[in-house]
Amino acid sequence: MEDEAKKTAVQESIEPSTHPADEPLVIRQLTPLGVAHYILHGIGVTLGMTLLWSMEAVRNSYFRMLDRMNIKARTRRASAFPPGPASSRNLAHARR
Repeated sequence: MEDEAKKTAVQESIEPSTHPADEPLVIRQLTPLGVAHYILHGIGVTLGMTLLWSMEAVRNSYFRMLDRMNIKARTRRASAFPPGPASSRNLAHARR
């Protein structure tokens, strides 16, 4: 049983299969709505990349300003849990 399954798998891999290059190339003409979609998509990608680039420029200028002012980086790690005893909250109100 297993030998038959192996033989059929090997035969399928050896047999020539239909390749996408064998089929004729069909070019569909874009509709005006499709052209507008591609143009708006390109504008959106361009605006997004511009936003990222401008945010990176602001970040770089901010850190360069800190370097010029000779402000040292934080030596203490920031923590989501402040030091000291935990505040005691009654969680019964949240369960209602």
